[in-house]
Amino acid sequence: MSFKKKIFKFTLTQKFLAFLGYLYILFVGITSNITIENKDFSNKMWEEKKPFILAFWHGQLMMIGYVWKSKAILNMLASSHSDGRFGAYIASHFNMKNISIEAKNKSPSLRQVFKILNKDNYIGITPDGPRGPNQKVSEGIIKIAIHSQVPIIPLGFASNKNFKLKSWDSFVITYPFSKCSFVWGEPIIIPSSTKETEIEKYKIILEEKINYCITKAKLNLNA
Repeated sequence: MSFKKKIFKFTLTQKFLAFLGYLYILFVGITSNITIENKDFSNKMWEEKKPFILAFWHGQLMMIGYVWKSKAILNMLASSHSDGRFGAYIASHFNMKNISIEAKNKSPSLRQVFKILNKDNYIGITPDGPRGPNQKVSEGIIKIAIHSQVPIIPLGFASNKNFKLKSWDSFVITYPFSKCSFVWGEPIIIPSSTKETEIEKYKIILEEKINYCITKAKLNLNA
């Protein structure tokens, strides 16, 4: 393990860097022109206090706090690895809370997830996380939606000034003074009668819906 990685594992180091990250994201948000399309999809659920599962790609995580307009907390599933803890420190500055994924088997504690949804709270999931493959939906989010009977709402983001990290998820770093667009997708309800052999079908559907939202967001930048 390199010296840089060892330093990053220290809690104080992570908290300090996370605060700097928060300030940067805040500056980007303040200086940028941010639009949100299809707000009715999320607003209706918030107003009726109905839970839903927010789904977006891991690489688009940076600006997510600016689309979450509810006072309710967004509970994000995240890795228990040091990267996940770092993300939790940044999230704590916004109206978000990270729920650690078990390090041993890389799967979320379903009991905790269902408890949150049963209390009409909200879950955020990057269905290609925490380690990929990039922009490919894993079966976890589908199974959660089936057993909880809570809808999934896809979300896409785009900005006109950014660069992508050379990471597994091509993480998008948006520059200040950008034009940004969020696009909500229609809620997806997966029947409780869904069979194991049908899960792959819904994985593809969700993948296509998220990518459609991203395409719409990119088009909005040129409008």
